[in-house]
Amino acid sequence: MKKHVLTALCCSLIMLNVTAVIAQSKVTGSVIDASNKEPLIGVAVYLEADNSIGTVTAYDGSFEITLSNGKHNLQFSYLGFVDQTRSLNVKGDTDLGVIKMESSSLGITEVSVVASFATDRKTPVAISNLPATVIEEKLGNQEFPEVLKSTPSVYATKGGGGFGDSRINIRGFNTSNIGVLINGIPVNDMENGRVYFSNWAGLSDVTSVMQVQRGLGASKLAISSVGGTMNIITKSADAEKGGSFYAGMGNDGYQKFSFNVSTGLMDNGWAITLLGGTVGGDGYINGTNFRGYNYFANITKVINDKHRLSLQAFGAPQWHNQRGNKHLISTFENQNSNLPFSNSAGYKFNSEYGIRDGKIYGGGYGYNFYHKPQVSLNHYWTIDNNTQLATSLYASISSGGGRRLRGDKATEVEYDRNNHKFNSMEWRTGDGLINWDKMIAHNASIGGQSDFVIGNAVNSHEWYGLLSTLNTKVDNINLTFGVDSRYYIGHHYEEVDDLLGGQFHIDNSNINRPINTPLRIGDKYSYNNDMQVLWNGLFAQGEMEFDRFTAFLSASASAQTVRRIDFFQYEVGNQKSDWVNFISWSIKGGANYNINDNHNVFANAGYFTRAPFVKFVFDGYTNELIDDPKYEKVLTFEAGYGYRSRNLNVKLGLYRTEWRDQGLTQSFQGQSFSLLGLSSLHQGVEFELTYKPTRELTLKAMASVGDWTYIDDVYFQEFDDAGNFIGEYNAYVKDVNVGNSAQTTAALGIDYRFFNSFKIGVDGNYYGSNFADFDPTNRTTIASSGVNAWQLPDVYLFDVNASYNFKINGLKSRIFGKVTNIFDTEYIADADDGVEHNWQTSPVYYGFGRTFSIGMKVNF
Repeated sequence: MKKHVLTALCCSLIMLNVTAVIAQSKVTGSVIDASNKEPLIGVAVYLEADNSIGTVTAYDGSFEITLSNGKHNLQFSYLGFVDQTRSLNVKGDTDLGVIKMESSSLGITEVSVVASFATDRKTPVAISNLPATVIEEKLGNQEFPEVLKSTPSVYATKGGGGFGDSRINIRGFNTSNIGVLINGIPVNDMENGRVYFSNWAGLSDVTSVMQVQRGLGASKLAISSVGGTMNIITKSADAEKGGSFYAGMGNDGYQKFSFNVSTGLMDNGWAITLLGGTVGGDGYINGTNFRGYNYFANITKVINDKHRLSLQAFGAPQWHNQRGNKHLISTFENQNSNLPFSNSAGYKFNSEYGIRDGKIYGGGYGYNFYHKPQVSLNHYWTIDNNTQLATSLYASISSGGGRRLRGDKATEVEYDRNNHKFNSMEWRTGDGLINWDKMIAHNASIGGQSDFVIGNAVNSHEWYGLLSTLNTKVDNINLTFGVDSRYYIGHHYEEVDDLLGGQFHIDNSNINRPINTPLRIGDKYSYNNDMQVLWNGLFAQGEMEFDRFTAFLSASASAQTVRRIDFFQYEVGNQKSDWVNFISWSIKGGANYNINDNHNVFANAGYFTRAPFVKFVFDGYTNELIDDPKYEKVLTFEAGYGYRSRNLNVKLGLYRTEWRDQGLTQSFQGQSFSLLGLSSLHQGVEFELTYKPTRELTLKAMASVGDWTYIDDVYFQEFDDAGNFIGEYNAYVKDVNVGNSAQTTAALGIDYRFFNSFKIGVDGNYYGSNFADFDPTNRTTIASSGVNAWQLPDVYLFDVNASYNFKINGLKSRIFGKVTNIFDTEYIADADDGVEHNWQTSPVYYGFGRTFSIGMKVNF
């Protein structure tokens, strides 16, 4: 009897298992971006009734999920795209085919066209994309450029260590030679090409996708993209009604709050999206507290099927204290015998601040404030199925500057970077900080003229532009034509901000003012000049597109006219220089061939000339013209190979860029150097890999090896920070490596998703072959010829991030966590080459140790 019962039980269990197996079916399909037909990677696919049952799309956009037979609602969710729900009745294995997801931002397709957004396996350039999901997960309380640190040939650091002071190099080139575009609009400074990320501190909150195009890139504009292009596409008006709220905190008092709200596209064709936020903290480095705000607004009107208008405005006013000086390693290790105090702060030491009225108060080069709003009116016109015209009118009116310490005794407070000691300790406290109370008391005791004065070095501007792009398709050829017009005027002066207990300041730099005129708060002193720039550019491109082969040829030309106006050094009626005219041009082309569905190869080459930055047009800080200013000339070549399958993506490339007759400005506290006719050679190889062995696991790796050197000696001029000429010399820099940009980098990242809701990532980065930035004053004798700059120690850094998705009363919510430098590694991030080209004489900035942030976002 027992035997029969046991047999019956076994049969029942087998039948139940068979039934369970039969009741499970596979649901498959693939997800693509509806605008460009590119696969979407990492889209969450899950059951509406139970989000623990789900998966994510593979590298080719495909997905596979096992469901029980019956009726289900399947959700498709991806940041930056409109959620989709598919209702299905599963009765067996089901293929849903291709699912097209629409962007949640109106008009993102048109913006991508204007911005020359490159497409993998089509546009023949080296690209790396960072969608909003990656930025949201990986950024934490880092600064925007740092999210790119696992990209080949990219080196990003905290720079001066204050809020927004981060800097980035691509293939050894700094932002003066990296084209930075926001929605296709160039934002590099019109005078020196630089991008100050403190002006764009809230940009990460409104970015839809960021693309790094290394090398000349795909931009049709005549921009400074010698090393690469950072192509940033921001949010537009949201297509869906709703919003979100974010609250976060982190180390050293870091706090961040932001909100986002949108009407969605209403029946009357209007859509409005608003975003605002605030961020602040004490700063990781001593004396680097900060406060910033950011705002974003987009108002869109869909007039009809052919016309759409969009008005967009965003900005990020901020102030921050910062490090103003690098110091010797022995100073950070409290072993510098030149300093008569004990440094207990270690590598967090900052010499450019003190305590005033019980609060941190930054000194000269130790405080910055700025606000650079940008407003654009965009018109998108679909002329017919093959022709579109996009036009942007934009304006940016900025204000701000940096603090300076002036007066007859101000130099006594300064740090002597040549002898690595303070000029005097009389005006410093026992721990090396600035003694503001003593200065104020001194000024008050002497009465009249202040021996110490706080001033602001103001660098504001007005910038207006027009960018218009016509795109039309004729058979298999896409033709693009456009115009890029700009007017810029920069205002540069110093003004009295605080007399520090005194009554007035004396400065006789202005020849149009009576000598020894008492100057008070708001009065200008030292220098006062404007720079005007007129720019008109034309560009054209032809792109052939066949099933497996694409090729393009583009050309651009720009006319640049500059004039300098000096209100202090010249009498009224003679303050304007002559207009100086330059015509620059570029030509580039490339081709991509998809050998099959998996393999592709590409190559591109280009040559362009660039007008010298305005600093190298005029002789020093005067209206006098330099004889025969040289055009910069760039010749570059690049080739690459790619492999893409369902689970694996591999990219391999090599490049060579020769840059002749470049102008370079270097600045140290109290001194600046203008180098004329510098030439360099940048070449290397780059490798990227993404592998998804399972739906839950993603592995990413990259490596890049560069060889970036100067190939000629160079002539330079030296000035003090008031623009007074000191001298001119030759610097022996031939065969010296390009500095402060790691020439060998590698990264390995692992992301794993648990239960469809929890995700964790670990990223490791390596930086090697990183050399100190050469100091021209240390290379004026033949003895320095052929001597390389000091090489910084190699660095290994590790970060970890995690996120968890859940619902609060039906509202989608997410918690983020990020820890950078989890092993609290001490390392040197930036350095200036010393007199003896070694670690003992080279001033440095240490990088940040362990930092963390945690935040929660609720969508409604």
